[in-house]
Amino acid sequence: MHRNDQMKLGLFLAQAGYHEGAWRDPEVPARGGVDVEHYAGLLALAESAAFHFVFLADSPAVAEQDDAVLARVGRNDGFEPITLLSALSSRTKHIGLVATATTTYYEPYHLARMFASLDHLSRGRAAWNIVSSGLKFEAPNFGETELPEHDARYVRAREFVDVVKGLWDSWEDDAFIRDKKSGIFVDTTKLHVLHHQGDFLSVRGPLNIARPPQGYPVLVQAGASDTGMAFGAELGEVVFTAEPSLENGKRYYASLKGKARALGRDDDEVLIMPGIVPIVGRTQQEASEKLQRLQSYTHEEVLIGTADRWLGFVADLRSINLDSLVPETLPQTNFIQSRQKVLLDLARRRNLTWRELIRLVSDSRGHLMVVGTPDEIANTMVNTFDQRAADGFNVMPPTVPGGLKEFIELVIPELRRRGKFRLGYSGATLRDNLGLKRPPNRFRQAVVSRA
Repeated sequence: MHRNDQMKLGLFLAQAGYHEGAWRDPEVPARGGVDVEHYAGLLALAESAAFHFVFLADSPAVAEQDDAVLARVGRNDGFEPITLLSALSSRTKHIGLVATATTTYYEPYHLARMFASLDHLSRGRAAWNIVSSGLKFEAPNFGETELPEHDARYVRAREFVDVVKGLWDSWEDDAFIRDKKSGIFVDTTKLHVLHHQGDFLSVRGPLNIARPPQGYPVLVQAGASDTGMAFGAELGEVVFTAEPSLENGKRYYASLKGKARALGRDDDEVLIMPGIVPIVGRTQQEASEKLQRLQSYTHEEVLIGTADRWLGFVADLRSINLDSLVPETLPQTNFIQSRQKVLLDLARRRNLTWRELIRLVSDSRGHLMVVGTPDEIANTMVNTFDQRAADGFNVMPPTVPGGLKEFIELVIPELRRRGKFRLGYSGATLRDNLGLKRPPNRFRQAVVSRA
């Protein structure tokens, strides 16, 4: 398998930073979540460093169930991602724009139209992080009492993505001729009405916007359960995962690439980019002190509430002896199964108590966290990349803008010195910069195949 010897880098952009205590840091803007200038400044930093994309997570719900936790978290006052990235598309030139949107509670026509619009607004830099809803409080916001079952959500998601791609193919690339002299705006022989009737969805089409500049916005997927991996192998072009163990990461990488290969996809059509939380210090002691300071900002109620959510609401953490060891298994959750598995595996390998695991969830949510000097962080990233546990990373600064600036100023030069990260942008679209092919129009391809 040929692979470019330079890693891909995305910026996972939380409004205050990835650490649970980040919003209390004196250098973090308190109103950053609803300040477009805050985000514009962060994207300018990332673009100046040649990050491939910025990644915005999302959930259409408040995740906390207890007021004691809700009162102390800093994430429930922020923009909807597609809206925000549409605003920022005119203030950036090169960086990719990844927005998360759920297949469980959107309708495909709405979503296809919004992402096509974002791709046109940004001249080919849009990407869709495809998720099925995984938080218990999403369902009641859409007229349901419970989320659909985990595997059923993925079945709907597969059909949903196929419909969205079909809508993006409503018009061939050169359908809109806009000829003022003849009075013909569009060549209707190049129009394709979807007429989809499926198990979950019924959508006629066509989409009322031209085919996106990239053909399809880049398809990003984040799931590591067995069902999630199968979905990623089939449809994902960038796969975002949580994997703090090098050996497990190598197994995941080999397994997912193998599944994709079995479906007729080339290895370079599926980019695996795990998350990394870099706590950067000019010395090891400085890095450790930064983490300890962030930990001091995080109230015990928030620690417990965050761990409860990521473990899937299957254990009563307030009644457990926190100094006892975490068991090897917990009841299976109907929420984010892959993250529960990652966290339990971490607890088992490190022999963690509940108190230690709860702290770890607040620090990193189970992602790879490296607390150290720029050289140490770069070494970890290069080793993970070289040993084929990653094609790149979704960088998750603990605070912004400070943690992002430190990564750009101190770690990226080390990666470049090792020849592992690029100096600038080389392509016009996000697909170009990631080395991904532009997909053909399915209807045009069918016509050519029959000819």
